[in-house]
Amino acid sequence: MSSPATADSVWPRVAKLLLLLLQLCAPRASPRPHRCPDACICTSDLLSCSRQMLRWVPQALPPTTTTLDLSHNALTQLHDHWLAALPHLEALHISHNQIWNLSLRAFHNASFLRHLDMSSNHLQAVERHYFEALVSLEELLLYDNHIKRVDENAFAKLSDLRKVYLSWNNLTTFPFHAVQGLGIHKLRTLDLSSNSLSSIPLEVLAALPENVGNGLYLHNNPIRCSCALYLMLQRWNQRGFSSVKDFSEEHTCKVSDNAPRSLIKFLKHRDMFENCSASTEDAHLSHLEVVVGQPVLLTCNTSNSSLPHAATTSMWITPHHEPIKHPGNSNRSLEVYHNGSLRIAAAKPWLSGVYVGLAMNSPYNFSRMCEFNVTVLYPKAAGETFSTGLTTLLGCIVSLVLVIIYLYLTPCRCLGCCRKPAPLSPPQECSAQSSILSTTPPATDGPHRKASANKHVVFLEPIRETQNGKIRLALGEDFPDPKHPKVLQLKSDSESISSVFSDTPIVS
Repeated sequence: MSSPATADSVWPRVAKLLLLLLQLCAPRASPRPHRCPDACICTSDLLSCSRQMLRWVPQALPPTTTTLDLSHNALTQLHDHWLAALPHLEALHISHNQIWNLSLRAFHNASFLRHLDMSSNHLQAVERHYFEALVSLEELLLYDNHIKRVDENAFAKLSDLRKVYLSWNNLTTFPFHAVQGLGIHKLRTLDLSSNSLSSIPLEVLAALPENVGNGLYLHNNPIRCSCALYLMLQRWNQRGFSSVKDFSEEHTCKVSDNAPRSLIKFLKHRDMFENCSASTEDAHLSHLEVVVGQPVLLTCNTSNSSLPHAATTSMWITPHHEPIKHPGNSNRSLEVYHNGSLRIAAAKPWLSGVYVGLAMNSPYNFSRMCEFNVTVLYPKAAGETFSTGLTTLLGCIVSLVLVIIYLYLTPCRCLGCCRKPAPLSPPQECSAQSSILSTTPPATDGPHRKASANKHVVFLEPIRETQNGKIRLALGEDFPDPKHPKVLQLKSDSESISSVFSDTPIVS
């Protein structure tokens, strides 16, 4: 019989053994993605919850997500700080939902978001607080909503904004003056097509930077027809702006306010605007050429402004799309006087371009006064009498004449034409002019004699005097006896030298 102490020490061991067996025999659950919602698909950095008929955003979201897709669901609202669990989010797709409003801090904790797609929702307006926390936002898609109004400060803090799509909404007005500040930074596309815009401030649009005009889409709007509108879009079309060139047949204007459906494609039917003269539009533009380093003063005629003169201040838009107000820019290279004139302290090549002078009586009410197309040139040298093209042409002609003289008027063009004929040697002497060398002596002197197959012909000339780089020797001058040993030696030397240096070919 075992003692109680022995029994007490056995039971703990048995219990541990049973627990170990249970752990080994228990079925193991398959591993699941880290905090991935049941209705979603998770990858390394992408979370897709599309087409799941979700009415609320899932609670557990992987923190490594950089792209979140919640499109084609039934979401109606986005609550405060709902993106706090996604610190690395860069792209958010919430299109094709039923979102009609955004809370005050809906997009807080999303400072790295660069792409936001909220198209095909039920938004009624774009309020100031909607997107002001998205300081890194570059693309904003809001087309196909029910937007009737856009706050003038809705995009004020979005300095990196490049593309805004507001087409297919119910906009009747738009704060175009708020776009001027964005255009100075990075804005390249503003799509306002297919809305209900009946009038647009042409003076403000004419002062927009060229990069904004190239991406400002206004087609398919019931804008009231006018010569100013036609001339502005016609000028944009001539400059090749894609916003007009790619949709020339979709630019419409309304003939009468009393007939809402009186829309015409005025860029296609230009005959109706034959009486619109471009002189009134281009009268503001003046051309000015200055030399590098000279000061320039640009003065506008204030009578061109439609604003009252009492509370009017001046502002200039530089070719680099920089607004300049009184007293001027930071380094004072550009100064604006109280009378509205702009002074360029010293003209530089990079200061060339169109300067637009504006008059304003409120922060966002502009009226164009004048435009100057300034061209900065380098001064010409004092001794410069010929242009570069003329100098090049004269150089080519002189070179051609020299080549012709060298080819056809050289005193001695060839070796033979300048050489005096050598006197004929007696038949019995060994002629230095020519000789026939043969390894096989001739058989007979008759008419039927055949030439040897190994016969060689060598043209030689006497060597004594130098002419054209050749050495010429007049035989018989120093050695009257042709059979003298030195004469024979000189002959043999002349033959060997002539065979090497002579211009006459050796025929074998």
